[in-house]
Amino acid sequence: MINGVCQRCNTESSFSLPDGRKYCRECIGLGRISEGDELERSLESSLESSSYSPLLNPLSWNGKLTEQQDVISKGLVQSFKEKRDHLIHAVTGAGKTEMLFKVVETALKNGARVAIATPRIDVVDELFPRFQIAFKAVKIGKYHGREYHEAEDEQFIICTTHQLLKFYQAFDLIVIDEVDSFPFYENKMLHFAAEKAIKETGCTFFLTATPDEELLKKAKRKAINYSLLKRRFHQGLLPVPKEKYFLKSFISKKGKIHPALISQIKKILTMKKPLLIFVPRIKELPIYQQHLRTSFNKNKIVSVYAGDKERQEKVAKFRTGEIDILLTTTILERGVTFKHVQVIVIAADDPIYNTPSLVQIAGRVGRSADDRNGLVMFCYHKYTKSLRAAMKQIRMMNK
Repeated sequence: MINGVCQRCNTESSFSLPDGRKYCRECIGLGRISEGDELERSLESSLESSSYSPLLNPLSWNGKLTEQQDVISKGLVQSFKEKRDHLIHAVTGAGKTEMLFKVVETALKNGARVAIATPRIDVVDELFPRFQIAFKAVKIGKYHGREYHEAEDEQFIICTTHQLLKFYQAFDLIVIDEVDSFPFYENKMLHFAAEKAIKETGCTFFLTATPDEELLKKAKRKAINYSLLKRRFHQGLLPVPKEKYFLKSFISKKGKIHPALISQIKKILTMKKPLLIFVPRIKELPIYQQHLRTSFNKNKIVSVYAGDKERQEKVAKFRTGEIDILLTTTILERGVTFKHVQVIVIAADDPIYNTPSLVQIAGRVGRSADDRNGLVMFCYHKYTKSLRAAMKQIRMMNK
């Protein structure tokens, strides 16, 4: 820490230890840093020449990309060779993961080091096994707060964006998946971590279905390369949400869920399809869970939120069909895939749901090639600008 500024996360500290030394609370989860402490950084990893041996045949995936995917995939390889940053603007379910395979293969073949970083633990847990299958001969590091271990020296890692704080000029390529997602979006510390983790000669790719204005402006003035994909990998359209206006409360004072909601949930359960219900507040989860269990006592109904210690286990069980209804906050709005899932958003007019959030939530549905359609229902009392903009964006991408 120099002049009260943490050298790991670039945060100015106002907190002191009993002996008067300042310490950083922002990145304390990675180990406390205080005045007088030293950070060790590997000089070898920051050199232009790579310290890794080129891998001859790292990619074991033999699938086939669509024509549009292939164009973008080749563009990413070219951007890596030119050391140019790149924005991939693709609809939810476009197959962004598969489009990364070739550029990761190219990097590993050249002895380069790669990190795929995403803001959410659940996305790391979903991406990791997919890349393990695609790169069977490669040791892939996995880093997030629920699986803590010291940074090792893997050539290829998948991690949360917080974990990038452990690295300094270590990577030739960093891919930020869901770049507009909380907590990465507008988080100065995490942006600093990503900037410091990339080598001076490296490049960063940004993946999202809902890029912010800043990234789009950079692409427009050609400060970064840009790819747009409006179609899902199976060429199906994005499901257009059903908008449902509610005059009365979603739960009455007597503790009964609105009959229109009960009716819709019953239809979905009759079809034997999993249901993801988004609720804006953590404190509301047990209320809805209790009343739904009363109405549907033969079904397995569970709730999950960011701080839930059983979060990973519950998400895994929902994916395997052991849970019928999963009540959740926005932690599952993006980056996760559940086969045949249907979605209901309660209080879609709540300020917690901005336009990108609503677009991403709608994108959970219809992702399977054998099930391209499905229900997304936005339930609201007041029709907000975010709702209007989300509907407009989804219809625009379907043109």
